[in-house]
Amino acid sequence: LYTLAGSVLMLLAIMAMFFQSGTTDITTLLTHNFPANMQTWLWLAFFASFAVKMPMWPVHTWLPDAHVEAPTAGSVILAGILLKMGGYGFLRFSLPMFPLASEMFAPLIFTLSVVAIIYTSLVALMQEDMKKLIAYSSVAHMGFVTMGIFAMNQEGVQGAMFQMLSHGLVSGALFLCVGVIYDRMHTREIDAYGGLVNNMPKYATAFMIFTMANVGLPGTSGFVGEFLTMLGVFRINTWVAFFAATGVILSAAYALWLYRRVIFGALTKESLKNLLDLSTREKAIIYPLVVLVIFFGVYPAPVFDATTQSVKALVTNVTASINSAQTAAAN
Repeated sequence: LYTLAGSVLMLLAIMAMFFQSGTTDITTLLTHNFPANMQTWLWLAFFASFAVKMPMWPVHTWLPDAHVEAPTAGSVILAGILLKMGGYGFLRFSLPMFPLASEMFAPLIFTLSVVAIIYTSLVALMQEDMKKLIAYSSVAHMGFVTMGIFAMNQEGVQGAMFQMLSHGLVSGALFLCVGVIYDRMHTREIDAYGGLVNNMPKYATAFMIFTMANVGLPGTSGFVGEFLTMLGVFRINTWVAFFAATGVILSAAYALWLYRRVIFGALTKESLKNLLDLSTREKAIIYPLVVLVIFFGVYPAPVFDATTQSVKALVTNVTASINSAQTAAAN
């Protein structure tokens, strides 16, 4: 229902754009100057669709249940690819096509993002299902993405793009880690585990690296995106950056709380004593993600080299459009 409602609004917006410009070609639409009042309504229609896909608070409630019902592979695809469609939409359509509306609604985006970061992090602390906890953490991390995009400066947009890449790796890897023990125990309840480091040390090590990346530890990919995003937002609004920074503390709280309860402690439950460590197939899937998370945390240059020029062009064009409109209005 969420997706249907958002998609219908975007379809209506596309039809309105066609009647206004006579085309649906994206390249042509990017150069078409829509009236300011029309930009507002078009932006809101596109926003409704992209906000559901991110997802943003308060249209995020479908995500935890979707992850719980999905198999491990489905959760990985959902976290790694589908959630990024919303961010891509903002970067591909909302900012370049409707720059005036994007600037006007930026405070709204900042507010929703900060609420998402703090609120869903607190909700994650209350979860007993591992998949639900990771799902709520995804909403919080995507809040950093939307903040960075609508900061509309190079640091913010670059950080948002990197954060989307990092989140795809880290969140997908965490769902794989949950899937590993779910295949053995057929439960995702946190209380059903404890002391896995004693008989699954390789699994515990990989899980630790992904947990640290989820927290944003320097040296992992999670740090780079969040740092750049916060830097970009700080240039726009210090208070927004300050409140968003509390999300980093909360993410450490729920991520380390999960890791401690599942991995550390004595191996007291009989059902856990015969669990085997990672199989060859599981190593082949998880170890490359470990390498990528550390590699991009230590050496993010390949991502920046591939995106810097396009980010500069986007920010320059959006800023020029806004300045031009403001100059015209002043005259």
